[in-house]
Amino acid sequence: MNNNTFNYLLPKTLLIFLIIKIHLANSEGFYGTCNASFSCGSISGFQYPFRRHQDPVQCGYPGLELNCDQPNIATINIMNIGYRVLGVDPTTQIMKLVRGDMINSVCPQDLVNTTIDHELFDYTSSYTNITFLFECPIPFELLGMIGTLLCGSNEASRVFLFPGALGPGTCETSVIVPFPLGVMGSMGLILALQDGFEVKWKVESGPCTDCTQSGGLCVYDATRAATRCACPGSPLLADSCSNVNNKTNVSLSPPSSPSSPGSSKTNYLNIALPVIGAVIIGVGIGWAIFVCRQRRKRRVIIKEASPAQTESKAILTKFSSKQLASDDSNSTSSIPPYPSPRTTETSKEFGKSSYFGAQVFTYEELEIATDNFNDSRELGDGGFGTVYYGKLLDGREVAVKRLYENNFKRVEQFVNEVRILTGLEHENLMKLYGCTSKRSRELLIVYEYIPNGTVADHLHGKLANSSSSLFSWPVRFNIAIQAATALTYLHQSGIIHRDVKTANILLDKSFRVKVADFGLSRLFQNVTHVSTAPQGTPGYVDPEYYQCYQLTDKSDVYSFGVVLIELISSLQAVDTSRHRLDINLSNMAITKIQNHRLDELVDKSIGFETNGMVRRTTALVAELAFRCLQQQRDMRPTMKEVEETLRGIQNDDMNARKPEVVDIVVDDGGLLKGHDTEPTSPDYGITSKLVGNSTKFF
Repeated sequence: MNNNTFNYLLPKTLLIFLIIKIHLANSEGFYGTCNASFSCGSISGFQYPFRRHQDPVQCGYPGLELNCDQPNIATINIMNIGYRVLGVDPTTQIMKLVRGDMINSVCPQDLVNTTIDHELFDYTSSYTNITFLFECPIPFELLGMIGTLLCGSNEASRVFLFPGALGPGTCETSVIVPFPLGVMGSMGLILALQDGFEVKWKVESGPCTDCTQSGGLCVYDATRAATRCACPGSPLLADSCSNVNNKTNVSLSPPSSPSSPGSSKTNYLNIALPVIGAVIIGVGIGWAIFVCRQRRKRRVIIKEASPAQTESKAILTKFSSKQLASDDSNSTSSIPPYPSPRTTETSKEFGKSSYFGAQVFTYEELEIATDNFNDSRELGDGGFGTVYYGKLLDGREVAVKRLYENNFKRVEQFVNEVRILTGLEHENLMKLYGCTSKRSRELLIVYEYIPNGTVADHLHGKLANSSSSLFSWPVRFNIAIQAATALTYLHQSGIIHRDVKTANILLDKSFRVKVADFGLSRLFQNVTHVSTAPQGTPGYVDPEYYQCYQLTDKSDVYSFGVVLIELISSLQAVDTSRHRLDINLSNMAITKIQNHRLDELVDKSIGFETNGMVRRTTALVAELAFRCLQQQRDMRPTMKEVEETLRGIQNDDMNARKPEVVDIVVDDGGLLKGHDTEPTSPDYGITSKLVGNSTKFF
């Protein structure tokens, strides 16, 4: 070891010693610093996972801090919105809240949507969303309105209320708040709004119950990001105090003795200090070896990276546009950890470190590959992170997603996506190359680089004008089939994607599909549904999922129905510049198909009016999309049936079975059916002549 290494190592060793000493000192005080229960405002019975904001941080779960400074009032801040706590039931883990700005007024004063942290809370099943629409044009009437309120002293301050989560449309502002189901009448509406709403906190109660039953006190262990047990007479945290007493669960546990506390502490120090000294020596030797190896590796990487970076910059000139889809910002929550079939998180394969089977890259490697995350290499910017173009030393072009924050929520999303992608292998799914460790200074995920943007880019985004001639109907139809094939594979693997949209369908140079972004995906093997708060992108989310909080594979089918309509129309899923009844593309499509006005929906550039084959296949795809967009999930096909239907259209099998299909008609049950007479509207319909003269060109 040279002098430079020793000088670098010495302060690190001292720091480790101080951390251990501080940790031990703090651990001794855990049991005495927190309360088993406490009162806040006029409410008693608060206990872990809650704490008062002035209590030590270990006394409560992160995000569940209460403010008890005001007399008889308990408040909590969730996602930067202040709520007053009206009641709490530790048995059912249900807390009743009301927005602080709605305590003295039935109307929201702060024009922001009610947003809870779904990492910590879920709405109870008895609530849904309603939307306040402010400053609407007068007169203003819209089907489905459930009531109006005066939020000021004159008619101009009238606010309109609608069920569900809506955008403002022609109104100036919309505010979404939770609302109890089944409430009727104006007075009931007002009382229900002022009565607040219930949420259920999601912190697992089992570890705390085991702790308290063994005589301990529940605390939060930040090093493990989990609930732990502080026990009387023990300076260390455990899973329960019975384990401490039996000396089976906690290392360095002080020996039980009837002697005085002073002698107990002396015995503990006599055991702990030699162990600490041995740990420090071992860490010091290991650190010295690590530092020497890292410095040698760093010199080799930097030396080899110079020509690679020069080559990467030359390649970047051909791919300067930001062409990789990014994550969505709508979801405010992450997904509970995805179960892994592996018994360990990391392993060694062929001399390389792996994480759930994915290669683990060092932060330095990816920093070099992306030219220190240079802004010129940015490909996309979404709700969860920024994606950069990079080139590895082995020559592979990659897309590196850099998550915004290295917090508990982001770690869960990071782990969820890595676990899912390492277990999947399909030609139409984006390939995962690797990631950093979840303990890295930054969370980075490395994917294959897909150079041709997203379907959304080509339909109505930055590539729409330049690629209109290339993005023909046959290309769009093949995209639909490949995306359906990928989603069928996911469902057969027991995975719901939960964020199917054109911005998450990437295209290579040959317009082959790569479905991406699995940060919101969920496992649903051997169950009919997953109960979870609705997440996804507005315009694509299954309406029954919104109403029932039940995620199923049919939720992906609904989202895919919106994708099919986008491929037909080249319109965005949500566009507030459209007429208020057409803001949501799925509603617009249903209306036009039901009224035999498909020609008003179809993008004229695909040849719908001039090409018989395009006209026929477009109508059949519209029929399929109509089935996918049914409000009730039981009326929708499965993803496998969607794929088979698309392939049937492609192979002309469906037309061989139904040669006289000439129109789309809605029966009494709301479903589409074939109609073998001439269409009633000259502007809509597929004539027998067009069907008979069609030729297969896919």
